[in-house]
Amino acid sequence: MISLDSSISPSTNNSYWLSNSGQFAFGFYNQDNGFAIGIWFNNIKEKIVIWTANWDQQQPLPQSKTLALIDFANSVSPDQPAASASMLDSGNFVLYNSESQIIWQRFDHPTYTLLPGQSLESGKDLISAMSKSNHSPGRFHLVMQLDGNLVQYPRMSNVKAYHAYWNSQTYGKGSQNVTLNFDANGNLYMYNTTSSSNIKTFHSVGWGHKSGNVTYRLTIDADGILRLYSHSIVQVNSSWNIEWNSSNNRCDPTGVCGMNAYCVLDQNQQPNCTCLPGHDFIHQQQRSLGCERSSSINYCTADNRDKVSLEEFYEVLWENNSYSIVSKNNRIACEQDCLKDCQCEIAVYTSNTCNKLRLPLRYAKPDQGNSDVVTMVKVLNQSSEATTTGVTKGRSERVRIGIFISSIVFSCFGLMALAISIALIFKFRMWEYRRIADQWHHDFLEDVAICPYTFGELEKATEGFKHQVGKGAYGAVFKGVIPTNSFRRVVAIKRLEKMVADNEREFRNEMKVIGKTHHKNLVKLLGYCYEGANRLLVYEFMKNGSLADFLFQPGTKPTWEERAEIALNIARGMAYLHEECETQIIYCDIKPENILMDEQACAKIADFGLSKLLMPDQTRTYTGLRGTRGYWAPEWHRNMPITVKVDVYSYGIMLLEIVCCRRSVDMDVPENEVVLANWVYDCFVDGEMGKLVHEEDVESNELKKMIKLGLWCIQDEPSLRPSMKKVCMMLEGIVDIPTPPIPSSSISVVSIV
Repeated sequence: MISLDSSISPSTNNSYWLSNSGQFAFGFYNQDNGFAIGIWFNNIKEKIVIWTANWDQQQPLPQSKTLALIDFANSVSPDQPAASASMLDSGNFVLYNSESQIIWQRFDHPTYTLLPGQSLESGKDLISAMSKSNHSPGRFHLVMQLDGNLVQYPRMSNVKAYHAYWNSQTYGKGSQNVTLNFDANGNLYMYNTTSSSNIKTFHSVGWGHKSGNVTYRLTIDADGILRLYSHSIVQVNSSWNIEWNSSNNRCDPTGVCGMNAYCVLDQNQQPNCTCLPGHDFIHQQQRSLGCERSSSINYCTADNRDKVSLEEFYEVLWENNSYSIVSKNNRIACEQDCLKDCQCEIAVYTSNTCNKLRLPLRYAKPDQGNSDVVTMVKVLNQSSEATTTGVTKGRSERVRIGIFISSIVFSCFGLMALAISIALIFKFRMWEYRRIADQWHHDFLEDVAICPYTFGELEKATEGFKHQVGKGAYGAVFKGVIPTNSFRRVVAIKRLEKMVADNEREFRNEMKVIGKTHHKNLVKLLGYCYEGANRLLVYEFMKNGSLADFLFQPGTKPTWEERAEIALNIARGMAYLHEECETQIIYCDIKPENILMDEQACAKIADFGLSKLLMPDQTRTYTGLRGTRGYWAPEWHRNMPITVKVDVYSYGIMLLEIVCCRRSVDMDVPENEVVLANWVYDCFVDGEMGKLVHEEDVESNELKKMIKLGLWCIQDEPSLRPSMKKVCMMLEGIVDIPTPPIPSSSISVVSIV
């Protein structure tokens, strides 16, 4: 039994609490360059972590961190005071009240693993970890659905039934009364609590059989496969054995290889991610991130149409997201139709139907013997021979000849290049000087696949920078019109006015960040000018101005439904920057002025000049004060390392502004309402939340949900704030939002929320 005044710390010998047998431990374990709190098998050589606290906010804890049981108890069970705790030999960590009754237990809050004696109730899920060493939420989950079916899906918003890649085939067999049971003997089965009957058994070791020499665990692994493992307790140096798994094919999980990629099993039945023709991996060491085009050619220009052809391959099916479906009698007709259509990047031909798609493609599936389906990808003629691997077969004779001719041409060019290189060696010193002078610019062009413009072109587009639509600390924004081959595009052109060091850094930041980001809730960067002292950026034009205009100007108050959608749009954009980009991005300046509204009133994040990029292995950084007063997180003032949680704080302040349609600080209101966060909390505690929306007709539960989320986001302690991915799930109603503590609380606890 663990007393309420007990504490543990990774800086001491007392860093965890053991179960009686020593089989399980609860406490601090090594994570990245710090520590995390969780439960693991302690008596087995491979110390497998089976549960992680606060796992969706995986910021490594410092060695100086101390976890007091009373703080832990208050965070997970604020309404029922705890008296003691125990780490049980079952792997369950429990809290007791003064009458020795269980008031909270770890078994009720699974993450990625079930242990014998634990069940997965209807409506709950198991979520895979990101990797074997990174226990933050991953890309797949197992859902015990309310219809009685146990299903595996990719984790995504707006999931559809066809995204499922495994199910128990128990649809309708008990509805909300079905649970996935994992009993103490290691039997895995589905149970109907109403009829008291087993409806499906996955693994059985013999009913009534019990052996203390074997332990089990059921884990949805990072690759998306659900596996039941066993291990001999006696042979501590042995390996875990797989007793059962949901699939033997590691290419089965939907989206296992990311965008524009598909999975092929190698000779050892290991998954091998392969890019579409004409594509390269976004990150060679993390191939599951998907692929992007290896060329930035614009297929819609007349000059480039003769430079492309369609490359065929079979055996792969894609999620059908066609923008156009036309009837064609044969594959050749479908190919010609796509080549003539500048928007068509992919054509899928099957059963006299030509499906035309745009990139990116997602959720590839093996074609189970359906040889009638042909996928055709638009590629550059000269690079077609370098982009076909794996299952690229059955391509047309025209492409084969093109590859052969291209090989000869490249060989000739190689010999010519060698001769020219020898001749130029004598002029090396002069060339080296010029190369160094232009190095950054060349690297820059390689990094960013966007359109370059001359200063003269942009000056003409803006009629001499005549139509100013906004102005910031580093420059002004002008409305312009740039002609294309088929239409005149209205754009917003940002011009940095004074080329000092800060402006140069801002220009490079915006280019490096936005040039590699693609999300519907980020303002799209179309082009740039890097000419002499002129630095300009060309963006899509946002017709409806900023969110500040939308919220704070008299007579423009959006409806509650519009405000809720805006909050979700911004959260999705932030989640993308924090967790889905190749380089994690801390935005540093979330505020209504930096959120722009398109003509459909969809909110998009703009102005990345203050963003802080992190290295792939970084989760925090030290940097000078950035952003705008009133939206700064407390850690900016404490000389603490900055994490993505500073953005969560700023988002929380802005969320309260969105809810109340007023500034976070307003000197023209009664004294108790001047600071919005304080007033919101007072109204929340007093049950007078209607005051915040001026008695607007808003459904009370929806209003309460938004207010609770805002208060969680502005907690002083960064670890208490939810991740932006968790914020999205809360806004979508996937995750319940508990009652938040006082925002200004200085108590440091480890939250399990």
